[in-house]
Amino acid sequence: MKDNNISEAIRYVGVDDKDLDLFESQYKVPNGVSYNSYVILDDKITVMDGVDDRGEDEWLANIEKLLEGKKPDYLVVLHFEPDHSGGIEKFLVKYPETTVVGNAKTFSVGSNFVELDKYPQHLVKEGDELCLGKHTLKFMMAPMVHWPEVMLAFEETEGVLFSADAFGKFGALEFEEDNWVDEARRYYINIVGKYGAPVQTVLKKAAALDIKKIAPLHGPVLSENLEKYIGLYDTWSSYKPEESGVLVAYASIHGNTELVAKYVAKKLEEKGEKVVLTDLTRQDKSQAVADAFRFDRMVLAASSYDGGVFIPMEDFLVDLSYKTYQNRKVALIENGSWGPTAGRKMKGHIEGFKNVEIIGDMVTIKSRAKDADYANVDALVEAVVAAKN
Repeated sequence: MKDNNISEAIRYVGVDDKDLDLFESQYKVPNGVSYNSYVILDDKITVMDGVDDRGEDEWLANIEKLLEGKKPDYLVVLHFEPDHSGGIEKFLVKYPETTVVGNAKTFSVGSNFVELDKYPQHLVKEGDELCLGKHTLKFMMAPMVHWPEVMLAFEETEGVLFSADAFGKFGALEFEEDNWVDEARRYYINIVGKYGAPVQTVLKKAAALDIKKIAPLHGPVLSENLEKYIGLYDTWSSYKPEESGVLVAYASIHGNTELVAKYVAKKLEEKGEKVVLTDLTRQDKSQAVADAFRFDRMVLAASSYDGGVFIPMEDFLVDLSYKTYQNRKVALIENGSWGPTAGRKMKGHIEGFKNVEIIGDMVTIKSRAKDADYANVDALVEAVVAAKN
């Protein structure tokens, strides 16, 4: 594995999971994921977070090799979700004299996974500092980013923000490429997206720090253009569109709705719009959700089904609701051979979203689009273009 160390004193001991197919048993990760853990070598040797039990043996071997017979003094647990705490029990069995550092919620939540009361504990709260020697950790509580026990730690000497799940991304470090924004967006929107307000609170705290590097629990350490990454998090967590463009998302049973959706995408591109076309029946739903948040507008086209809307579209809209989709504009196209119902169902979902405007007149198609239908589609395309922010 390439060198992922932060400095001579802050060393990487995490692991890549290159075989994982679904993160949290739902999000496709074709390039796997990393479980990041770091060791601060100082008077008090400190391990920052654990890893998933899928990688616990490699993690423990990495720590043992680095420490060369020494024992860790502290284990700082910023987040107790199983993909970071799975290996903690085996770690504590191996190093039972290690003091576990966490907040009150850490020990409350963590006790559901590990018998923490069997080991030494050090309780921290907002603003507390832990001196390790030359290095000092300052703690910031970050409840609901995205679990209630989450906290961040700022190492003051080297300016490293240990950011828990914030600023993380999908993808094993071995396969790291220049795609941080796309995979970090998909990660943030689907994992943390519901919790925009708590993220905003943490960003305000972080603004007061002289951050030189950000060390997340997934993905690479960020050391350059930090303003860019922090700016993206500000945009995502405030539910603002990241850029001007249109997601055309469709759910088609026999292909007729698909033809119309592709026509819409082509017309929008001809008018200079940035467009992503997504087949909700086949393409990754988490990517579609991320693109919905990425752009300021969306066109939904769906077949009617069992008196409602075709299930892939229903699932997509439910996901958007879970992630508190808001502050966008949406146009609708429905299809139904005898009694179209998709539009009513889609509209019902959208009316439940905050500050989401339905633009243009909904287009209704019966089976296959006719010339008159395409005239209505053209009018809808014009309305979408006119609605550009």
